[in-house]
Amino acid sequence: MTTSFSMNAGDGLYSYSKNSHLQNEIIDGVKEMVRDAIIRKLDIKTILSSSNTIYITELGCSVGPNTFSSMQHIVEALKDKYLYQDQVIDSTKSIPEFQIFFNDQVTNDFNTLFRSLPVDQSYYASGVPGSFHGRLFPSRSIQFAHCSCAIHWLSKIPKELLDKNSPAWNKGLIAYAGASNVEIVNAYVAQFERDMEMFFNARAEEIVPGGMMVLFTPFSGYLRLLGFFGSSLMDMVNEGKLDESLVDSFNLPMYFPSPQDMTKVVEKNGLFSIERMELINIKSNLVDEADAKTLMMSLRSSIEGVIINHFGSKIAEEACTRTILKSEEISEWMKVHSEKPIILFVALKRK
Repeated sequence: MTTSFSMNAGDGLYSYSKNSHLQNEIIDGVKEMVRDAIIRKLDIKTILSSSNTIYITELGCSVGPNTFSSMQHIVEALKDKYLYQDQVIDSTKSIPEFQIFFNDQVTNDFNTLFRSLPVDQSYYASGVPGSFHGRLFPSRSIQFAHCSCAIHWLSKIPKELLDKNSPAWNKGLIAYAGASNVEIVNAYVAQFERDMEMFFNARAEEIVPGGMMVLFTPFSGYLRLLGFFGSSLMDMVNEGKLDESLVDSFNLPMYFPSPQDMTKVVEKNGLFSIERMELINIKSNLVDEADAKTLMMSLRSSIEGVIINHFGSKIAEEACTRTILKSEEISEWMKVHSEKPIILFVALKRK
């Protein structure tokens, strides 16, 4: 996950590294699709024409451990593609070397990330701090880019949401789900499109022709889950524990794109072909009331830093604790929506 807003990424009780169960389910659920994209669509002869090293980047790596399992799976798929590219194994071939660049914001805890680096990894590892909405690498230096559960983070809050006199003033809500005014949704969409223009322009410079990029991101159903945090904040307002104006001025910097949204930004850039785009439902093992607590702790680990930045740690702690106590209501929502698509998967090739 990457954003210009810090998150609780380290080793604490509610840290991402200890509470990323949901993200792990998503990664496990799409790993065969990632492998299939590599095996079917990647022209490995072309990308290795001038070097025997494959350069990979993980955009929005956070602090592990999920990023390491993703990268190992990708490396194994690339090895298989290389060895079996002519449908027969060639034992005389020299396996390429792999260099992986782990990227996230400068506020990411790279120390925690690299302390947990697997001792038996089959690749060289480097950290690259910086926003993926801009350039990170030299021109034509990356052969494969991977971005897991991060592309929905916006670079900033849409400015229209911060103006009390704007029709996009998002009173009483922390995201665009449930907003009665279309201007609120439009503001989020416009910011997403601006961010993706920068993102794809940067990746088009960095990825070699024939190289690939795989993205997957939560779909809009997650907005309702995040809304439970918003309802906890409003409960505190109604109890006189929190100033309502603080809630009105708070918005999560997230937009969960649809296939239409992604198609539009890719086609506007014009430098990538869409090899596969699909909404998928990953059957979650998190279904009962106890699992609802686990799920919300996963979401808490991702957004708590943003809440702390706006409300302070005391209010954030109480709001998050209250939300986790809504586990029965959350569990009922999960059961009703368990069959709906929850992930958007996108595989792209640089033209």
